[in-house]
This record gives sequence, C-alpha cells and structure tokens, in this order.
Amino acid sequence: MVLRKTVHSEIPELTRISKAAFDTDNLVGNPETGGPPDYDSELWHAKMMEDGNLYTAIDQNTIIGGAVLFPNAEQKELYIGRIFIDPVHFQKGYGIAIMEQIEMIHPGFLCKLDTPVWNIRTNRFYTKLGYQETGRDEETVYYQKQV
Repeated sequence: MVLRKTVHSEIPELTRISKAAFDTDNLVGNPETGGPPDYDSELWHAKMMEDGNLYTAIDQNTIIGGAVLFPNAEQKELYIGRIFIDPVHFQKGYGIAIMEQIEMIHPGFLCKLDTPVWNIRTNRFYTKLGYQETGRDEETVYYQKQV
C-alpha cells in the first residue's frame, strides 16, 4: 500500500469513498447519518488537494482510501484531519498501513488528531496504535503521539 499526494482525477473516487466510509459511522455510535463537514463534497476534496493536504492510499492500482493531513513543519507537528477507507476494504489492515505511512513521512513530528466520543471504532483504533488521550469534551476525544 502506498500513500501519496492526490491527483485531480482521483477526486471523484476519493469523495465516493469518504462518503461511504463515514456513512458507516451509524454502526459504531453515530446518533445521526452523516460525517465530518464536507465529507461528501468533491469541491472540498479538490480544495484539500490544491492546498497539498489530501493523500490517496493505493494498493495494487486500486484506490482504497485517503487522508487529510495538516503539517506544521516549523513546530514539527502534524494534525491528522481524517483518514477514510472504502468499506469494502474494512478489516484488512489498511487503516494501520495508512497511519504507518503518515508517521513514516513525518518522522520526529508530534501527530495530533481528534475523534468523536461516540465513535467506538476510531477511539479503539487510535489507542491501539499508541496514541495517548490528551483531553476530551462532551463531543470529542483528543489524541497525540510522538513519532
């Protein structure tokens, strides 16, 4: 599996995958249908690509998911805005592979992310990968990991 910067022709497929992935959140505690802001918007994904923040995960010439990353090189910090995997590829190790790739391309960075309190899938996942909870409020759990 390779994680690399997105090219424009991949935007429709990444948007489809983002929508499909986040629409499964109702299975892991989401009280309503939907995902994070603009998760189903091609325009938003195109903007993230243009800003250099959108990455495509590819395995054997198939787009299996993506990531939205916001690095701050001066402070050696990386905010992981979101990762998403096509539901047909759930439970195949791609989430771990994407996170490993993210950490490999940002060595020495403090990786930060957040996820909804209700999402049992992502909270378990990030803890399993060694992310430490740094705080929470009514809606969000905040994590970080030095890589």
